[in-house]
Amino acid sequence: MSDQMIGVVAAGEIAVGLVRGHEVSAPIRTFPAREGSAVEGGRFNPEEPGVAGMPMESIAETIATMIRDLCQEHGATPAGVGIGFPGIIRNGVIEESPNLKQAKGAKLAEMVTAALDSLHFPLPVSIFNDADVTAAGMAATRGQLERFIRVWTLGNGIGFGRYPRAEGVWEGGHMVVSLDPKESYCGCGGRGHLEGIMGHRAMRLRFLDLEPEEIFAIAQDRDQHPKDQRCCEFEVLWHRALAAATANSIHMDGPGKFFLTGPSARFVRIPLLSQYLHEMVTMSPLQGSVFEVVLTNDEISIVGAAVNAALAARA
Repeated sequence: MSDQMIGVVAAGEIAVGLVRGHEVSAPIRTFPAREGSAVEGGRFNPEEPGVAGMPMESIAETIATMIRDLCQEHGATPAGVGIGFPGIIRNGVIEESPNLKQAKGAKLAEMVTAALDSLHFPLPVSIFNDADVTAAGMAATRGQLERFIRVWTLGNGIGFGRYPRAEGVWEGGHMVVSLDPKESYCGCGGRGHLEGIMGHRAMRLRFLDLEPEEIFAIAQDRDQHPKDQRCCEFEVLWHRALAAATANSIHMDGPGKFFLTGPSARFVRIPLLSQYLHEMVTMSPLQGSVFEVVLTNDEISIVGAAVNAALAARA
């Protein structure tokens, strides 16, 4: 059997890589194309709708074509494909994906398999939650595959990833962290959710006059903006919400290390977050958890998708 796998992550964009061991062994292909990508098309345009603007059939066909082209370019014969995708995913089916409405009910594993077959490039395909593949990638690239890893991915949506992967829903971004009925900014429509406070889309809806970067800049420079208490109060709410969700995980699965990644991880103030968590977790056997902010990239998630697919094939 080949020692190579294909890893794919399809969230804001599609990124495909060839993985050998726990490393990406060839230049990553992306769609929409970015400067420096192996895919023709020029500089990546951040305004491009990417996956959010694509029908599921087009996503499956694009993934399949990128896999075939990557393998043909490098003469690769991978053993299988692992794909990370946002949402509740079980048995190759996307049961729900609140921030990608067109994905609900899509049999993505079956669709990509059929698209690969039509290109005369058959491969077994496995689908996983995108936060789970980030957690697996963190474990693999750090040589910690024997450890329990938890990751919060902070972006437009809020993901909660675990390694080793376990059966379950694990939509940690939709944990209820507030009983205030006015907290209704979550993309799924639920009230009081973590994503409704921390998600990029939710923050923009809450502060129609400020971008998230401005909110935290004002909060951390109070002397220059003494009258804008909204931002200071929101920074506290934002950190307390993440602490509450983490405390829920600790009370269910025990203490440990939590990695924080994604575009909004740069807003995290570790001392503040740790203080709030300490206030929420007081039983001595459950104390001792720590946070680490990690600036991840496509490579880590691609490796994680490949690792999870390889483990699933052996199960």
